[in-house]
Amino acid sequence: MTVVAAYLYRHGERVREVSITERIDCPSDKSEFVWIGICDPTEEEMQTLKDQYDLHPLAVEDALKADQLPKVDIYGEQLFVVARTAHLEGDTITYGETAIFIGHSHIISVRHGSARSHIALRAQLEAAPILLIHGVDYVLHAILDYIVDGYLPIVEQIEEKVLSMEQQTIDTFLGREEITRIFTLRRHLTRFQRVLGPMGEVAGKLVRQDLPCIDANTRPYFSDVLDHVRRVHAMVDGLLQVLASVFEFSNLLEQQRTGIITRQLAAWAAILAVPTAIAGIYGMNFENMPELRTRYGYFVVLSVIVAACTFLYVRFKRLGWL
Repeated sequence: MTVVAAYLYRHGERVREVSITERIDCPSDKSEFVWIGICDPTEEEMQTLKDQYDLHPLAVEDALKADQLPKVDIYGEQLFVVARTAHLEGDTITYGETAIFIGHSHIISVRHGSARSHIALRAQLEAAPILLIHGVDYVLHAILDYIVDGYLPIVEQIEEKVLSMEQQTIDTFLGREEITRIFTLRRHLTRFQRVLGPMGEVAGKLVRQDLPCIDANTRPYFSDVLDHVRRVHAMVDGLLQVLASVFEFSNLLEQQRTGIITRQLAAWAAILAVPTAIAGIYGMNFENMPELRTRYGYFVVLSVIVAACTFLYVRFKRLGWL
């Protein structure tokens, strides 16, 4: 799949469909612009766009590679923005990339590996011409906001899984599979942090710096994107702490349960040591043992054994060892 949608907009309204081989000359007052959405393009298609819209060759090369971290590059009077998309598959966070070329009268979004297309976003913007009339910088904000909004469901789903694991830790021992899952989630969340950091820097630059194609009136919109990134980043930090706590809590519970078992074994060993010692003494085959001919010696010894074992059992019970 290559060109998804390509339209000319005038005063916030869609005018007509355009071809990537067509050069559109728009006035400089932002009343008209072209928005082209393309997915997994070929080198020939990117070369065509480069020729028609004077795209910088380094930016075109980065858009084709699709292995960039989020960033903002300035090429003359044009901007090149890279954002990372993400979606959850099981316990794995899978990433895509959206490269965006912005000129005074064109915006070209190049998607790789994204699970969410921009068709719904485009329809939403077209339904509100009063917003779309702001031009390409507002469309850039809408795309970035759409990408960042996709992060929150990922974190919320992982949060539910982590809370379930936390409850499981209280109820039972964590097995090898659960421990492996904890470290898998930690690894994916740590990698997600390495995406959120640059995404926050991208939004911060669009808010604070004087950049081509970005009007001062549009900057507050990018601050909303920055707030969303910070919120997700804080949630990921919290999840990493919870995962670490779950693992540590599991270890503490296991140590506690092991200690209880050890104390129980020690208590029973001490109780059984009494009859063992007495039986061992009277099991010695010496001829001259004064107690051997005592009439009630057998019953006395049994009574001593029972009394000693009972005393030790009650004592250990009070100490909580049994």
